[in-house]
Amino acid sequence: MVLAIDIGNTNVVIGCFQEKEILFVERVSTNQNATPLELAVSIKTILEIYRIQTEEIEGSIISSVVPSINNSMRKAIEKIASCPVLVVGPGVRTGLQIAIDNPVQLGSDRVADAVAALHEYEPPIVIIDMGTATTFSVIDARRRHIGGVIAPGVGISLNALTEKTAQLPKISFEPPKKCIGSNTVACMKSGILYGAAGCIDGLLDRITEELGETPTYLATGGLSESIIPHCRHKILTDPLLLLKGLQLIYEKNMGKETEK
Repeated sequence: MVLAIDIGNTNVVIGCFQEKEILFVERVSTNQNATPLELAVSIKTILEIYRIQTEEIEGSIISSVVPSINNSMRKAIEKIASCPVLVVGPGVRTGLQIAIDNPVQLGSDRVADAVAALHEYEPPIVIIDMGTATTFSVIDARRRHIGGVIAPGVGISLNALTEKTAQLPKISFEPPKKCIGSNTVACMKSGILYGAAGCIDGLLDRITEELGETPTYLATGGLSESIIPHCRHKILTDPLLLLKGLQLIYEKNMGKETEK
């Protein structure tokens, strides 16, 4: 079994895979002040819930956009399992061609997304990852990651709307009954949900125009299943895309690479 961990700005996604099967996926809040022991307790508790013994973990792989946590997470894994820990970054083989100004700047989460997308879909591909930020990663027909777009995430937009206005209340994130709201809460829900969907549709139009051909649209991330159904483009969703990418990267670096 291999432990896969994606450290995001808002959540840490923890998963475990064995051969081609993903055994579980769980999320905990990102805490930059957490000690290695606190992180170890969280991981061990999740493993115990799924009745997985730490002795069964043969390796681990981490992708992270919060570098300050990386060392603590590595130490946490070493506390509970005697296994190698691979951190996605420079020096790690991914097989991905990165054709941007500074390849080092590409987040490891977006690298993992792209690796999984290229394994399962024919390029060109546009990957929409809806986390703290909403990112668009563009893979051209030559299988190169050529760049993308970074936009404010839905959660960030909602928080800014309520924190920077005196009279707008905090609201739950759920779809309104119709686009034209008849009260403040309904108007806010419509603006957040349909605003996000409209932003995605508009950016996909511009990206597609620049590519000169229609790509496969693929979405992942925590909010994708809530927003994507309201988009007007045909967009596939794969909530496990990043973990699949981490699995492929782990196999490539540990000599267990699987043919497409």
